[in-house]
Amino acid sequence: MLTVRKRRQSPKQRHRDIYCSMLIKLAVVLLMAVICQGEKLFYKPRMIKVLPSNEIEPQKKPDFCNKLDCPEYKVIESSSGYELREYTATHWVSTALAGIDYSKASSEMFMKLFAYIQGKNAKKEKIAMTAPVLIRLIPGQGPACESNFTMSFFMSNKVADPPAPTDSTVTLKSAPTFRAYVRQFGGYYRKIEDWIKEAQELIKSINDPSKYHTEFYFTAGYDSPFRIFNRHNEIWFISK
Repeated sequence: MLTVRKRRQSPKQRHRDIYCSMLIKLAVVLLMAVICQGEKLFYKPRMIKVLPSNEIEPQKKPDFCNKLDCPEYKVIESSSGYELREYTATHWVSTALAGIDYSKASSEMFMKLFAYIQGKNAKKEKIAMTAPVLIRLIPGQGPACESNFTMSFFMSNKVADPPAPTDSTVTLKSAPTFRAYVRQFGGYYRKIEDWIKEAQELIKSINDPSKYHTEFYFTAGYDSPFRIFNRHNEIWFISK
């Protein structure tokens, strides 16, 4: 029968082990902080090139669409704080909800639209995911008042005849050509307060509320919730 005697550590070794353990814990804390802050630490704003009006061409599919189909647009005007885009006529599948909690409403609406593209439709047809996930927000009269949310998935031109939804709360909609003032930014945005801050920055950049509709605005997300870095989000104000 063999017995193993534990080797006693010297005070110097114990201090060294404690120090190493503290360094490991600190590294873990810093890593979690980076993940929580996400793109805010690493996002680099896309450089905007201003073109004369006679050189404006339709925009190629942006990298932030992540190889998903997304609406075509061209940049009409740009500055350090926004782009004015012109979108071609588009088709969308939408659902609406009233509530106070933006995150909860977003999750509920997303699941309804995701079910539609996964086959909960008249043709039981699966449809590829697109970008962005667009939410129209009509703010309530106060922080304790309900806001009205409408989430929409873009219907790609590859879907020539979108199937009718079987859920009565899901509808197909068409949008004519429109222009939008767009602010771009990175990071995770789940709370309405975070989106409001970005909307306020867009208001400052445009500096003229007569140019856009003030009674509502859109949030646009382009990434899976599992994506940690290089996330892309937008705020849209629809031009008058």
